Order: sequence, then C-alpha cells, then structure tokens
Amino acid sequence: MDHFVQSNAYGMSAKLPHWVPVGARHYIAHTENGAPIRVLARAAGCHASTILRQIRKIELRRDDPLVDSVLRKLGAVSTCATDQNSDDTNKDATGMNDLSDLALPDDATLARDAMRILRRLCETGAVMAVATDLDKAVVVRDTPQGGSARTAVVAASVAQAMALKNWISPANSGRIIRYHITSAGRSALNRFLHKFGDNTPSYGGCAEAAEPFCFDKTTQYGPDSGLESGRARFAIGESPLAALARRRDKEGKPFLSEVLVRAGEQLREDFELAQMDSTITQNWDHFLTAGTQVTANGHSQGTSGAAAARARVKAALDELGPGLSDVVLRCCCYLEGLEAAEKRLGWSARSGKVVLRIALMRLNRHYNATVGPGGPMIG
Repeated sequence: MDHFVQSNAYGMSAKLPHWVPVGARHYIAHTENGAPIRVLARAAGCHASTILRQIRKIELRRDDPLVDSVLRKLGAVSTCATDQNSDDTNKDATGMNDLSDLALPDDATLARDAMRILRRLCETGAVMAVATDLDKAVVVRDTPQGGSARTAVVAASVAQAMALKNWISPANSGRIIRYHITSAGRSALNRFLHKFGDNTPSYGGCAEAAEPFCFDKTTQYGPDSGLESGRARFAIGESPLAALARRRDKEGKPFLSEVLVRAGEQLREDFELAQMDSTITQNWDHFLTAGTQVTANGHSQGTSGAAAARARVKAALDELGPGLSDVVLRCCCYLEGLEAAEKRLGWSARSGKVVLRIALMRLNRHYNATVGPGGPMIG
C-alpha cells in the first residue's frame, strides 16, 4: 500500500514528502496526531511491537540537532494538515504559507543534492560541518598540507532530510557538529549512481569521469566529442587534484599548493551547481566554440543559483582560454585522470600535470580578482 494511503488510514498527514521513512511517519502519527500503536500496526500490517521499536528508535535519535529539527517541521506539517482536514474553514492561504515556510525539500531536490553531497562525503577526510544557527551546511575535506578545503555547500533542510534517512551521522556534539557518511548513505549513493549514472561516458582505465546529475545524454556527448559510451568507473573517494596534491617536487614541496587545490575545487563546485537547472543542457565539451546564452546582466538563463554558478564557470573557462580550460574541465570537473586527459588532448606523456598547475594558478588568480579568496558564498 502506498505510504500516503496508509497515512490517511491512521490519521497521519498525506502532506509529508515521499522521502520520509516509514518509521518517522509512524513516530509523527503517534506523537503529533495521537494515533494508538495498535491502530498504526493494523494499518501497516505488522505487529504492534514493530511499530513500538520504530518509534523508540526515532525518539533516541532526537539528540541529533538535524533529526530533531526535521521532526519538528514534519510534526508541524502533520498537525496543520490534520486541523485543516477536521475543519474545512481552516483551508486558507495563511495556513498554506505557513507550510511553505518550513522549507522541506521535495523528492527531486533531495535526490539531486544528496547525490552531490554524498559523493563529496565519500572523499578521504571529508565531513559535513553544520552550525545550529546557519541555514547552510558545508562539506570540508582535509588537505595534504594539513589544512582544510571547502568542497560543497548544501541547504540545511537537505542535510536534515539526509540525517533523518540515516545517510549521515554526527561525530561530535556542540555548536558546530561534524557529520560522516554512513553505510546507508553509501548504499543510497550507489543507487543514485546506478539510476542516473549507468550511461555515463567512459574515458578508459580507472581515470574516468562521472556525468553530472542533470546532463542530457543525447545532446551533451555528440559524435565529435570523442567520448565513448559505457558506465563510468572511477575512484569516487578521491579526485585527481587530491592525488596530485600529495606529490612532491624536487625540493620536497607539494606539487599543488592548498590554494591551487581550492581553486580547482571551487570550479568543480560551481560546475556541479550549474547542473541543478534541468531546463538547460550545456555541452561543456564544446564550451569554447558553442558558448552559452547569457543575459544582459551577465547571468545565464535558469534558476538563480544554477544560473549564477553557470555564469561563474563560463567566466572562468573564458579566462583560461583553449588548452588550459580543457585540462581543468576534464581533471577538475569530469574527474578525468591526467593520463587519459593527455591522450584525449594529444599531449606528450607527463606534460599534463605541468599544464594543469599553470591552469590552476591562472584560475586562482581569476577567483581572487573576481570573487575574492575562498570563492563566493553559494546559495
């Protein structure tokens, strides 16, 4: 039976999003709507002890601020919907505005953002940092130089949904809490990659790139792009920049400094955010020749966040020009290995890392001149 049909059967709000786990639905129905456990068990077709264990399990997780926050929101949605169903006069515009202010993500938003964030959390040394008084969560990763680099930003509402689904778990308590990906989160990421990434382009060997979430496979990779069909196989726990950052030059210094890695990660973050607008498909492989449609104020068409990120990517690649833009696009955005990039671009062996470092130096200079050190605040 569909969850929404079950929810109506035992008085639970049908306005809850599809992504809410069954255990959380039972918890909301029991604590907010006063549904007896035996009634919930009959509606769900299971024993009452099963419902009781689910409710206790959710209650024990309320020490997690993200779980507690999202349960409060879901409880408000359920209570408001129950009041509206009991009295038709309550169905006014004010009540609907109150529900919209809760900022619960829909299923498409959760799948899109969760895939992006879970991939980042799989990287070595990556955690999600959440502050109780901020509406954004930040994914940071340890760098070989002992520092940290911001790799992604996500709305707190999405982080709350991920915590409720047990895709992330807290590692500490306090004002700023660090979250790690769980085994359930890795399984969810595998499902996302299987659903949205089975036909991603192949670049050969283990240095292959994953297709961004909202790309149109029929238009992005044309017959002249040089990309073969097939499932991508790449080391999801590490990007090519992270591997290069561990290398040392003849003087024992890191081949890529922390600021250069941060510049490459900023481009990748903007590149991924630019794919959130499903109404626009950009052929990035032919970027320098095809270009994009830009409005008079310098932003491309689409939703504000995706359009702003899309404009930043275009400005960065335009600044780099042919050659340099090709290598950063393939290594930073497509996560293509240097050997594969050298072969694709027709360069001599072991020349790609030098060109990539030069490109990252110019990219860092571009970001310092346009958005300042550290990159823009996303969202």
